[in-house]
Amino acid sequence: MKKSVLTRYRVMAFATAVMLLVLCTCMIFKYGFDKGADLTFVVSQAHGVLFMIYLVFAFDLGSKAKWPFGKLLWVMLSGTIPLAAFFVERKVRAEIEPLVSGAPQAATA
Repeated sequence: MKKSVLTRYRVMAFATAVMLLVLCTCMIFKYGFDKGADLTFVVSQAHGVLFMIYLVFAFDLGSKAKWPFGKLLWVMLSGTIPLAAFFVERKVRAEIEPLVSGAPQAATA
């Protein structure tokens, strides 16, 4: 597997996670303080576009890593849960980096 596949996924995971946190903050201001409705709209649109790109890259990585459907679904849904993408990305990176470098992956029990 090429390193660029993992790099693309990691960049989009971070971008999606950060935009989701910004979106949550904007929604707190919009619904809690009745401020920033226009900003919330723009941020929600940006997060939506980034999330769609994230889904494509996560699917690409999962298909090349031959993940089972449940794992692929969890990785793809992690972009919708605030903070989850940061933790899932770290776990995915630890699993995929040995495949990228060509070293055999340690057996997990």
